[in-house]
This record gives sequence, structure tokens and C-alpha cells, in this order.
Amino acid sequence: MKLLIRFFAGAHAVIAVLFVCVAGMLVVLATKTAWMALGADNGESANAIIETIGLLAVAVVSLQIAQTIMEEEVIREAQVSAPTRVRRYLSRFLVVVVVALAVEGLVATFKALHQSPHLLPHAATILVSVGFLLAGWGAFIWFNKAAELLEPEAMAQAKKEDVKLE
Repeated sequence: MKLLIRFFAGAHAVIAVLFVCVAGMLVVLATKTAWMALGADNGESANAIIETIGLLAVAVVSLQIAQTIMEEEVIREAQVSAPTRVRRYLSRFLVVVVVALAVEGLVATFKALHQSPHLLPHAATILVSVGFLLAGWGAFIWFNKAAELLEPEAMAQAKKEDVKLE
């Protein structure tokens, strides 16, 4: 069983490294796009800068996911079974996803305003989905609190793991 757990930890480490590589490629692409924006006219320049913001937002998401995978699956070797661990694990991912979607929604809104106003409903749909994600996440945390009260030792274990990681 330990061999299988180590195999999965290794697989998670490889995936995390791939996320970091993708983030690096996105940063390079964003830098290239921003550089081209400097020589373009105002309309194209604004669109390129907005595109750069979107690329950088996705790069940050990739880095955050890599960090979460490394900390939760490789370094801690935590088993995601206790309510506290599940809430914290999902919350780390949802913070990244919600922020990235909000930034992408804003980028889509600016792009639609400058290029295709008929695409504004699509951008609004992204932003509305961010609201639904936040509401669902809040409900999950609220419902999860009752389960955490039933298992105070799981909360103590999670706090001990946090101290170990720092």
C-alpha cells in the first residue's frame, strides 16, 4: 500500500511540475503579447494588454494549482477524508478558480466592449457563474462546519500539519 501511495505522490509531483512549466510558457507568451502591444496602435494595444492580463491570470492559476498539489499531495501526504481537510483542500482550489474566473470575466467584458458588444452576455454569464460558485462555496463551508464540530481531532490534526509545513 505504501508503494502505491508513493507512486501517486510521484505522479502528483510530475503533474505539479507540468503546471509550473505551463505557467512559465504562459508568462513568456504574455510578455511577448505585451511587447507587441507597445508597437501597436491604441486599439490593438489595448486589446493586447487585456489579452496579457488574461494570460497572466491563467499563469497564476497554474502556479497556485501546482503549489496546492505539491503541498497537499506530495509534501504533506495528507489523506483527504476528514471534513476539515476536505474543506481546506477544496477552498484552496476554489479561491484560485473564483479569482481566475472573475479576472477572465472582466477581460471578456473589456474585450467585448472594445471589439464585439454582442458578446457582452457571454462575459456576463462568466461573471454570474462566479457568483454562483461563491454562493455554493459559502453553502459548502456553512454545512461543513457542523461536520467539523463532530470531529475536533481532525481540526487539531490539520493545524498540526500546517505547523509542520511552515
